[in-house]
Amino acid sequence: MIYVKLIGQIILISLFIYYVSGKLMGSQINFMKRVLSVFISLVFTLFVYWYAYLQSVDVFSENFAYSFMDVSTIIWIGSMLLISMLLYLFFELFSPMDSGERKESGIKPRPFLLRIRNQWRGQKRMRQVIQIAVKNGISRAMKYSRYRNNDHEMAIAFRNTLEQAGGIFIKFGQVLSTRRDLFSPVFIKELEKLQQNVEPLKESEVKSILEKSLPYKMEDMFSYFDMIPVASASIGQVHKAILIDNNQQVVVKLLRPDVKSMIRDDLNILLEFVRWLTDKSSWAARLGLCELALGFAQNLKEEVNFEIEKRNVLQIKKALEESKYEVKIPHVYAELSNDCIIVFEHAYGQSVGNGDSLFQSLNIDREQFARTVLYSFFDQILKAGIFHADPHPGNIFIDKADGTPILLDFGAVGRLAEPQQEGMKIFLMGIQHNDADMLYDAITLLVEDHEHIDRVKMEQALSQILLRISYVEQIPTEELIQAFFKVVRDFGLSFYPSVGIALRSIVTLEGTLHLVQPNFDIFTEAKEYSSHYLSSLFKKPFRDPGATKERLEEEFALMIPALRKIPRRVDKLVQKVESGKIILHHDIFSDKNNAEFVTNLFSRFILLLVGITFGIISSSLLAIAQFIDAVYAVYLNAAAFVGLFLCAVLLVRLSIQAIRLMKRR
Repeated sequence: MIYVKLIGQIILISLFIYYVSGKLMGSQINFMKRVLSVFISLVFTLFVYWYAYLQSVDVFSENFAYSFMDVSTIIWIGSMLLISMLLYLFFELFSPMDSGERKESGIKPRPFLLRIRNQWRGQKRMRQVIQIAVKNGISRAMKYSRYRNNDHEMAIAFRNTLEQAGGIFIKFGQVLSTRRDLFSPVFIKELEKLQQNVEPLKESEVKSILEKSLPYKMEDMFSYFDMIPVASASIGQVHKAILIDNNQQVVVKLLRPDVKSMIRDDLNILLEFVRWLTDKSSWAARLGLCELALGFAQNLKEEVNFEIEKRNVLQIKKALEESKYEVKIPHVYAELSNDCIIVFEHAYGQSVGNGDSLFQSLNIDREQFARTVLYSFFDQILKAGIFHADPHPGNIFIDKADGTPILLDFGAVGRLAEPQQEGMKIFLMGIQHNDADMLYDAITLLVEDHEHIDRVKMEQALSQILLRISYVEQIPTEELIQAFFKVVRDFGLSFYPSVGIALRSIVTLEGTLHLVQPNFDIFTEAKEYSSHYLSSLFKKPFRDPGATKERLEEEFALMIPALRKIPRRVDKLVQKVESGKIILHHDIFSDKNNAEFVTNLFSRFILLLVGITFGIISSSLLAIAQFIDAVYAVYLNAAAFVGLFLCAVLLVRLSIQAIRLMKRR
């Protein structure tokens, strides 16, 4: 019976500590952290309590169970409360995201102990990557990176580091090798050497993926499935198959089973490594290596979800329905596809990289073929706003039947918002009309944070570029785009990520189209497309007056409610002017976010002052009580300790709130 009472009292005290600590620390407290904090503080303080007091008391006597709540017990409970809050503060420091934020973001929280284990593994992996970097001399190369003749040493060190780190790091280097707008030719040459030797999946692994991913049994869907992949890469591999239903030949793209775990384990390490490089080197900071890594991470997360690729195919196919430049996009079997497998119609053709024989046998006009691909690409960017972001030779095929271009692989797709589409249109028109003023207006729509631009200086820089391309029949598109990238960088600006992707895609496309027609000039063709595009915009109302009339009626219908309110609003405005009630007022509190920020900051400042005041007064009372030899000195000591306890509680609460605020930033 005594044991039951003791255990019951301890459980009640633990529940009390759990409840009170949660109230004192504020809302959105993680359940497991609270339980773990209370448990550790209970074990620790109970051991200290037993060692300091209970071992000299007969804890099994009947009287002890009833005299359990004395002064020493109150001190024990107070200590337990304070230690549990301090432990929670410690756990909060090592938690990457608050529980409330996880719910909002839809991320399922992992168990605390599992997070601790993963963090330990991550730190170990991070140390390994940094050791590889130091071993390859990257820190020494960064030290002398300001010297141009050291570029080669830095490029070799950087490439070796990525190669030896493996996995995600190699893929990141392969992506960087396409960034000719940022890296010097020496770096590009080294990064292009990065090759990831990926073993094809075993037959048993392929069957396992198909069994888990297909809606029906493999034998019920495919009359034939080639277990030897047509292509194998780090993300997935492609197989040929034949459907039972319609005897249609298809290609089946499978996601490698280890990809998601590789991304989970190494992607954060890559970001940490890049941050380390940026902190250590002005070279990395100047290149915006952190932003490149974040963009790479976002794109990679999309690439490993085939649901996104399936949606990309359907969107681009729908967007190009009205385009007069015919390109084929293979049909995707949506009902057979999911996030781990995607089934496409088989494209009967050859890549433009090795399609010379097909061009000759079908008597295809190479120039017209290249023009169709380019103009379709411009339609995707300027009209649809969604475009194929990786138009390398392996992704553009020639149809064996009629020589029509075929677009493949929609894992990488770019999207331009309406302002950026408008900016790209003005950009092309500015080049066509040789107008620096138009180019400036275009760039303000294509870059972030352009308010501080000196318009006169930038127009002068743009005029210099236009002078370089004037009276010249042909100029490399890569050189032209790099010139615009340089101007943007020189003025401390950066293109929106989607705009950068679009411009780099044009450079990639130029290289592809040169395989089709070596003397094909994208620069001249872009001018021609811009001219046709402007002409079509001008002629559209006359060519299709019915559609124009309907559009005007729609716009006017949307304006009617606002137009009806104008007389009443004007009347109210006149009344307020006459009564002198119109006052222009704007302060920091006129914005809701600003007001909330200032209010929270002020309330925390007040809590901090209260906590410090409690601490100072309590310390003073404690010091005074030491010099008083009277009975009431005991009350001073008690008041001082209570005040110090309240001070600690307030400061712990403020610390937890500060940590949460930093995590949200």
